[in-house]
Amino acid sequence: MLGQRQGIIVWLYSLKQAKMLRKFGNVHFVSKRLKYVVLYCDLEDVETIMKKIESYSFVKKVEPSFKPFLKTEYENSKPDKAKEYDYRMGI
Repeated sequence: MLGQRQGIIVWLYSLKQAKMLRKFGNVHFVSKRLKYVVLYCDLEDVETIMKKIESYSFVKKVEPSFKPFLKTEYENSKPDKAKEYDYRMGI
């Protein structure tokens, strides 16, 4: 099975080389307008993959995704009574 994964955002000068990034991990999304690629790889390999990708001439910037480190359990998960009433209004 898959271990823990982390996303890497790779900003490019041109999208011609976006296919080449598939050898580093799973390409999840390619933005044609903003020219970036979201790439997922194993959590242990993130630092080495980022260094390899940064060395290419067609890469502007490489950023790690912080999603695995964010807390997803919220403290105040109960809805407010006033807001709950507004949603049931039925306009």
